[in-house]
Amino acid sequence: DAERTAGIELTSSFAMIPGASVSGLYFGHPESRYFTVDRMTKDQIESYAKRKGKSIEEIERWLAPNLAY
Repeated sequence: DAERTAGIELTSSFAMIPGASVSGLYFGHPESRYFTVDRMTKDQIESYAKRKGKSIEEIERWLAPNLAY
């Protein structure tokens, strides 16, 4: 129970409050390359939602920056 024992809360988008609560492991390599997910179409979202067993609305919420519509 992180909220009770450490005072850490999660927002509706799972961000941690306070921000100083966040930690992570970062790995790098000199030959690593960045990539991005291209804009996703409605049919891709529908297919993904079906495969994940989630509603289209929920998938759209999480992938909003990547929607092509």
